[in-house]
Amino acid sequence: MAAHKGSRTAKSRPPKGPLEVPFPAEKDWPEDDDADYVFKDPSQELKSLPQPYRMIDKLVNLVFDQTWEAIEEREALREAERNRVQPTVYPPVAEIQLNKTPNCMAISQDYLFIGGAKGFSIYNLYNAKRIFVWEKFKVDVTSIWAMDLGNEMLIAPVDELGIVRLFYLCKDCLFLIKAINEAEDSSKQTTCIKMELAQGGDFAAFLIQGGGDVWLDVYKLPKDSWLKEVEHYQLAQNSKKKVGQLQLSMLGHITPDNVETDMNVCFKADIKLSFPVHIMKIKPPKPLAGTPFKSPLEAFAKIEDCHGLGSGQNHFIKDSQWEQQSEMFHTFYRKFLDTEGEEEQPLSLATFHFFLPSPIFAVPMEAKSSFASGVACVLGVRWTGSHNFFLYSLNRTLKDKTDHEGVWPCAAPITVSQLSCSSSYLVLACEDGVLSLWDLAVGFSFGVVALPEGSICESVYFLKYFLVHEGQNVYPKTPVKSQMSCVVLCTDASLYLVSAKGTQGPTVRVLVERPEKHLDEAICAVAPVRALPGMVLIFTRNGSMSLMNVAKPEIICAFALPRPPHVTGPWKPMFLVSLQLPFFLLQGDCSDVTKSKSVEEAGDTRNSVFYFNFEAYPLLENLSKTSITPPEDLSETLAFPEALPLERRCELLLRKSFQMLEKKPKQIQEHEHWSQLRRYSLLLQRENRK
Repeated sequence: MAAHKGSRTAKSRPPKGPLEVPFPAEKDWPEDDDADYVFKDPSQELKSLPQPYRMIDKLVNLVFDQTWEAIEEREALREAERNRVQPTVYPPVAEIQLNKTPNCMAISQDYLFIGGAKGFSIYNLYNAKRIFVWEKFKVDVTSIWAMDLGNEMLIAPVDELGIVRLFYLCKDCLFLIKAINEAEDSSKQTTCIKMELAQGGDFAAFLIQGGGDVWLDVYKLPKDSWLKEVEHYQLAQNSKKKVGQLQLSMLGHITPDNVETDMNVCFKADIKLSFPVHIMKIKPPKPLAGTPFKSPLEAFAKIEDCHGLGSGQNHFIKDSQWEQQSEMFHTFYRKFLDTEGEEEQPLSLATFHFFLPSPIFAVPMEAKSSFASGVACVLGVRWTGSHNFFLYSLNRTLKDKTDHEGVWPCAAPITVSQLSCSSSYLVLACEDGVLSLWDLAVGFSFGVVALPEGSICESVYFLKYFLVHEGQNVYPKTPVKSQMSCVVLCTDASLYLVSAKGTQGPTVRVLVERPEKHLDEAICAVAPVRALPGMVLIFTRNGSMSLMNVAKPEIICAFALPRPPHVTGPWKPMFLVSLQLPFFLLQGDCSDVTKSKSVEEAGDTRNSVFYFNFEAYPLLENLSKTSITPPEDLSETLAFPEALPLERRCELLLRKSFQMLEKKPKQIQEHEHWSQLRRYSLLLQRENRK
């Protein structure tokens, strides 16, 4: 027992000194803990489901996740809408109710031309009443043009068969001039795809398709002869009316119930006006092929007066070289090419513009005397998929050889070409997103500018050049040269402002970025408002429309129809913006709900054209009235110093230099002050000597 007790007391004896705790080390960690330990979700303690229930479970969870994401997105959108400052919405001022659905609209002077079923109608913009109806076509009218010729108007409707007709409206009398491409044999009927009227109505061009070919017919319009023929006809009719009026005065004035007293336009079918003169037929350029020349001298001899340079037709590349190059290309890029079969290439279409006389065009001396100021002298044409912009002189007859007088080659195929209303500026947009800007009035190029990566130009809209004076957009009273601005709408619905001034080079500024999530808010159409400086109308796919100030940029206000448009797909609005007056027209559903419902039940739709007057809205009524400011008020901005006297220019430059000197040390200020004075005194002496 004693021995047992002694041993127990020895074991329970505490150790001498403090206890030491060993430091942990990675070598002491068990290797199996990390592999065995897993953070498990208590909800997943159940056994895994067998197929196909496991797949169904995954699909149900996926649906729940997508639904929750959609809910969060909608909540974020509602929150953004609540925080967004909503613009003021204005309704239309007046309404023109139509009996039938319109297909197209055009405006000239005080008249509105609406194309529809079997013809077109003419409305008076002041009283919104129909004054004439022409419904003698076999099919509906799909497009219509109207050109102001002073006191007369030229009307060109195109029907569904592609037949274009020219009408002449003079002194409340309508005359049919000619059906341009109507054929007696229906099997030989051609189709008018596109047309363009020159400013002033001296020329017209029609893009015609027929028999598998496409060509451009150019006509000279004898508008002076039309006016003389109409005046001679009306003088003859007035002499006959004087005899008849004596007899009618005895019977009294009788107005039938079915005759409108406002009908003051009548059609005259008993007079034939002079036909347009066909002066040129332009065909698409031939595809590049092997050279027919035997020597380089023959290729150079084909070029007369350097007119063929840049077209790519007069080369010295043989067929064998083309075939070898094509074979090498298909060999290297075989895996990237579609080898199943090549699709049939569509017909090449043309876009064309009429240019006024300019130093940039090489017009012969004998032709310059025949073109007065304001009369088109050159036709510019570009074809689909072509790198070249061709120039044709209009001083020719049909017997002359149709050759271009000049070629402007570009580095990539041209997709968009746009000419300003004054015919002073031209924009050529290529498929690589590069814009070429031209000043035609002076005769030089502003330069080239590239849109942001991924943005390809879809359309270009010129703005009348404006300035920002005291926080307000204004037009200078005196003409401004070599200064332009335009709005560019891209294929991704982004919007940019492109500006150019002299030799400073063009600049690009973002107005509206491309929509990432909400595609219904994408821009579908843009229209500049010339009556309001720096303002553009913006139409979106969801049926909304707003007015934007491109100088800031910001939305000024919005416009809405009495009944929202029934949008099933991307909205394609039918609208017109006046070039001189502050208003725009928009086609929409009839505002009278009871009438429209009764018409819809009958199987038809009731439509109207709504009139929006910018001066009738409080936010915009002062913009058009103060849109023009004299140069004296704009002299501080140095916007157009060439319009000021020399003394005034020197005074402004001195004032600006003094303001800059005030920010520098006093010693430098004294030296630069006297140097500036000497510089401007020498400038004044030099100008006085001249």
